[in-house]
This record gives sequence, structure tokens and C-alpha cells, in this order.
Amino acid sequence: MERVSPFPGAGRRLRIATLLSAVLALLGTYAVLNATPAASARAEAAPRAPIVRVAEFLADCPYSHRLPDDPIIFPGLPGASHMHSFFGSTVTNAHTNLSDLLNSSSTCNPRVDLSSYWVPTLYHNDVAVEPTIVTFYYLGEGVRSDITARIEPLPLGLRIVAGNARATAPDASSNARWSCLHAGHVGASKDFVNCPSGTMLESYLDFPQCWNGRDLDSPDHKSHMAYPVNQACPSTHPVPVPKLRQVLRYPVSGDPSRIRLASGAGFTMHGDFFNAWPEAEMARRVRDCIRPVIKCGADGTPS
Repeated sequence: MERVSPFPGAGRRLRIATLLSAVLALLGTYAVLNATPAASARAEAAPRAPIVRVAEFLADCPYSHRLPDDPIIFPGLPGASHMHSFFGSTVTNAHTNLSDLLNSSSTCNPRVDLSSYWVPTLYHNDVAVEPTIVTFYYLGEGVRSDITARIEPLPLGLRIVAGNARATAPDASSNARWSCLHAGHVGASKDFVNCPSGTMLESYLDFPQCWNGRDLDSPDHKSHMAYPVNQACPSTHPVPVPKLRQVLRYPVSGDPSRIRLASGAGFTMHGDFFNAWPEAEMARRVRDCIRPVIKCGADGTPS
């Protein structure tokens, strides 16, 4: 005898429900299987920041300390120099050597930059004032593009001095420039400028970027380096290296007669650099930023 269900149409409804469950399960599986490719497609479709074609990496190195020392010009003679403001390495003094720098701490971002940088201390109304923004740019500019493509890393232990602490006038030897942050209408000058209230006094200084390929220093602390001539390194200094640009911003404005450097007038501005970048880090930045003409941040990657 045929068995009759106590619920009319129940078997048909059960078959339909089973079929719907199977369809939903298949749809769920499809969604799971296709979630990752869809996300990848969206990621690939998202716009990427374009590479900025500027041969550059940098280090931000706040003020560390102040001493009347200069381990390049007056090594081993504490107090023999005018007052200097030091950035980067926290241990620099008259006796500092490369080993001291490599085993010290640094104020720089990135921390791997153990170099020491120093400048004559600036005074406003005879009170020492330190820059609140200190950036050292390493650049491939200043030479032809074919030379940029073969720039060499700065050698470990290299010492460079730029500017003229003994300048008596704003002549060719005083190559620092003074200007005002956010006040472009005030022309740049080799001496101090009158910055409007609310702006900051800026100093720019470019270091020589052609090395003789042999010496980490020289008796006059300058002749082992040279500036390019007609966008090329002279035959006496055939090795192109990154150009160091020192940019300092001081919380000072107003009457320039109230401002002086420990070395004298604004045109005596100068900078000293003692290279203690780890060789692998310097080489990576030259390879990845300078030679391919890519703007990199402090970490040495495209910014």
C-alpha cells in the first residue's frame, strides 16, 4: 500500500529546499574562491604615486650640542676654535675620530647615519640660537646626467669643509646663501637678510662633489675636493660623489644687524662634514636613489 505523507506537498517542498540549499552553497563557494582575485584586481586598479625624478636622499639631524671645538681644523685641540653647533653624532669634540663616530649615537633620522655635521653657532642679540629644522640633502644634481649615472658613494671617513670662515667680504669663497622661509619676495644673499615677522631665517650651503679618489682629508682640508666645472668633475678630481646640501632654519627674523655667527658676518657661514654612514647604507642609497634619479626619503626608499 502506498504510504501517504501526513503533510500534503511536504516531499515536493523538501526537494525544493534541498535544491535551494545546494545553489546557495555553490554561490558561497564561488564568492570565497573569487574574493582574493577581486581584491587583487582592486589593488592593481588603485592609482600608485608616481616616482619623483630627482636624484636625492636625505638625513634630518637635529641639534646635538655646542663646543668651541673642530676635529677637522683643530684636531686634538679643545677650545681652539670659535663656537660650533653640532648635529648628528652626539659625541663629537676636538678628539673625535672615525671609530668614535661609528660607536656613538646620533640625532639623525635615519639613525644609521652616524656622521657628524657642524657649523658656526648663530647669535641673535648675543644669545645663541640653534636651528629648529636641520636637513642634509644628498643630491645628484650639479653634473651632467651621464655623470649622475656613475656617481660613487661617499667614502667612509671622508672629511669635507665648505664655505670660508675667514671671509672678509661676500666674495666667491663664501658660497652660503641666506633667505627667508615662506618669504620668497626677500632675495637671497651671501649675508644675513631681514626676514618678516613670523618667518624663519634660512641658510643653504652646497659642499663640493668631486673627489680626487685618494685622500679622505688634505692639509688645507679642501684640496682633496672640488666643485664641478661646466657640469663635470675636473681631471684632478675625477670621482663624482653625491653633493651634500646643508639646509638650516633658525627661529629668527627682523633686523639683521642683531644677528652674527661665531665666525663673524653671514658671509663667513661654513659647514664641516665627517662621513660615518655605514658603507652598505651609503652604497644602497647611491644605487637606488642617486644613479636612477629617484627622490628618496630618510629611509632610502622612494618618497
